[in-house]
Amino acid sequence: RRIMPNLENSRSARTQYKRLQVAAYCRVSTAQEEQELSFESQVAYYTNLIENNPEWELVEIFADHGISGTKDTTRPGFMKMIDACKKHKVDLILTKSMSRFARNTLDCLKYIRLLKSFDVTIEFEKEGLNTGELSSEIYLTWFSAFAQAESESLSQNVTMGKRRLYKEGHFTFQYKYFLGYRKGPDG
Repeated sequence: RRIMPNLENSRSARTQYKRLQVAAYCRVSTAQEEQELSFESQVAYYTNLIENNPEWELVEIFADHGISGTKDTTRPGFMKMIDACKKHKVDLILTKSMSRFARNTLDCLKYIRLLKSFDVTIEFEKEGLNTGELSSEIYLTWFSAFAQAESESLSQNVTMGKRRLYKEGHFTFQYKYFLGYRKGPDG
């Protein structure tokens, strides 16, 4: 999408255009090794995608690392992105999926509507949705609800897995936070 300058009948006005200001939002909910690789892959992918499109200009890769997507207030990268959009520094946001953007249906819809009011479009790659092209919010509501349900299901699975391990005598403990302690030979 090209935004033409407001210069009338000028040759440069017809040949120049403002590049779309594009940002990406990346998030992983844990700091585990496999999530670390996913996080790095998301950042590298979107940086490369945006920088290699001659009609786009990279604003920033906004990111939250090791943070759940269920609450907006606990995601500083997300809130920084919203602030940049309020200041009209972003035209388009790319993100992997709705579940990366937000896992709470109400927050998701609230921020989609807010960003639309600033003329910011969001492209959800996994779902193939672009908020600038949707004629109905019903699709967003469905996908957002599915993302929230997926988050709740994953949380329950993790909790059940930890409880099972506890019953078997296995306990996960972050020794790095306590100086002088280390894991013994029996775990």
